[in-house]
Amino acid sequence: MSSTATSFQDDAAHVLVVDDDRRLRALLSSYLVKNGHRVTVAATAAEARGFLDGLAFDIIVLDVMMPGENGFDFATALRGRSQVPILMLTARGEPQDRVRGLEIGVDDYLAKPFEPRELLLRIGSVLRRTRAAAVGRPETAVVRFGRFAFSLERGELRAGDETIRITEREREMLRLLSANAGAIVSREALSGSGGAAQERTVDVLVNRLRRKIEQDPANPTYLQTARGAGYRLIADR
Repeated sequence: MSSTATSFQDDAAHVLVVDDDRRLRALLSSYLVKNGHRVTVAATAAEARGFLDGLAFDIIVLDVMMPGENGFDFATALRGRSQVPILMLTARGEPQDRVRGLEIGVDDYLAKPFEPRELLLRIGSVLRRTRAAAVGRPETAVVRFGRFAFSLERGELRAGDETIRITEREREMLRLLSANAGAIVSREALSGSGGAAQERTVDVLVNRLRRKIEQDPANPTYLQTARGAGYRLIADR
C-alpha cells in the first residue's frame, strides 16, 4: 500500500517500509508521511520485491525477523541487483546481527524498540550522504591512492570515471582514515560516536573496504593494519 493522500515536495524521498507488524507499518507510514516522505509499505519480502520491480525508492527500511524470507536473505538478494540504501530494523540488536548486516552491505542499523524520531533522523542522515555523493558538488579535498580517489566533502569514492558504492558506515570510516592519511587511526575512533560498533564490527568494515580498493585484500597496499593499534590509509604523495 502506498501513501498518496499528502502533497509532497518534488524532492520528497520515497521510503519502502518492509515489516510484518501491521501496527508498526501503519505507525511508521503515518509518521514519515507527516514529515514529508512518500511511503510504500510491504508485509513480506515477496511483496517488497513486487514493488521494487515497478517503483524507484530512495531508501528501504527493512525488518530482520519476518516469516518466510527474512530481512538478511532479502537484503543479500537485493544487493545482487540494486544499491538502494537499506536501514535494517531488529528486535534484538545483538552484535552478531550488526556484523551480519554490515557484511551484507546495509547502510545503517536500528534496534527495536526505537523512537520514530530516531528513525527519521537516521533516514535523513543516509539520504543526505547518498544525495551529496550524486550531486557532484565542487571538491575541496581529494585523497588519492592508486587508481582510487576519495572526496572528503562529498564522501564519494571513485575509480576513474566509476563511482564505487560504499555504505554509510564505510563512508564514515574512509573519511576518518583519509583525513588522517598515513597516520594510525585507532579501532576506538573508527567504531563511531554511537558506541554500537565493537572491534569485530570495525574489522568487518575494514575487510569490506579492502575488497573494494585492494587488488589483494589479504595483502593490502593502501588500507594497512597497525598491529595492536588500529589501521592507516597509505595515500599517494
